[in-house]
Amino acid sequence: MNDGKDVLVDAVLAGERLDKATALLWPAVGLRGRRRLIEAGRALVDGRPREAAYRLRAGEKLAALAAPATTNFFSPEDVPILFRGQAYAAVSKPAGLHSAAIAHGGGESLEAMLPHLFPGTGAVLLSRLDKLTSGIVPVALAPEAAARYRRVEDAGRVEKTYLCVVHGRIDAPFVADFRLDAADRAKTRVLPRSDPDPLRHTAVTPLEGGEGTSLVSCRIAKGARHQIRAHLAAAGHPLVGDPLYGQGEAGGLYLHCVKLSCPEFEAGDAPPWTVADAAATVEGAKAKGAE
Repeated sequence: MNDGKDVLVDAVLAGERLDKATALLWPAVGLRGRRRLIEAGRALVDGRPREAAYRLRAGEKLAALAAPATTNFFSPEDVPILFRGQAYAAVSKPAGLHSAAIAHGGGESLEAMLPHLFPGTGAVLLSRLDKLTSGIVPVALAPEAAARYRRVEDAGRVEKTYLCVVHGRIDAPFVADFRLDAADRAKTRVLPRSDPDPLRHTAVTPLEGGEGTSLVSCRIAKGARHQIRAHLAAAGHPLVGDPLYGQGEAGGLYLHCVKLSCPEFEAGDAPPWTVADAAATVEGAKAKGAE
């Protein structure tokens, strides 16, 4: 079954990237949403799933698989409310849950749970975490509160602190200020020059060094997509468990938002993992590679 009609690639469409061409299959879905559907194997070229960057050829047939029957792995009970005031709230997003809702069966999302968590408020997300990242997500309980938060954020008065476990030893604090290009791609590209905007910088502080890994604290302000993951990888210290910028060890991504502070409110959230967990993940990957 298909979500829509099949598309035969003609001379005009030939050479187009798959993530661009699938706008013909899912016209109501944005580029990022289409890429997630492609990653889920929902776009077929001549009956086979392809990557988002695949270039179409004349004569190929493009089709969209219907959304499979959904199995819910998360419920509102899995999303603790860390703070709730009159205008703002903060929740703890578990790893594996999308932040924003994705059309056409893209999976469960925190955004879809907001009416259950905050009924009758019109709650909206104020920021997003990657699906693999856990921790604090701020929420506005009124439209004017969302606009006020954006102004405070743009003024650099929001501070977000993350804990992560990275490969390699970090002995001294540093600031990663590489410019990031997140436009039109699933993986953020790190450019070999500094970004003049301090809202896009990552302040890294080592907390604990282990055998081949380090626990670090990362502070960001507004942030960009995959900012911490891309910055640390570019600095030679990819996160343990990162499938895009690191080795993708089984066991999950060791990145958690532990604190958010701004003039309106503060929230804290302990990570669901320990440094020992990360070390075990690395050792498990080494043992598997040696088999």
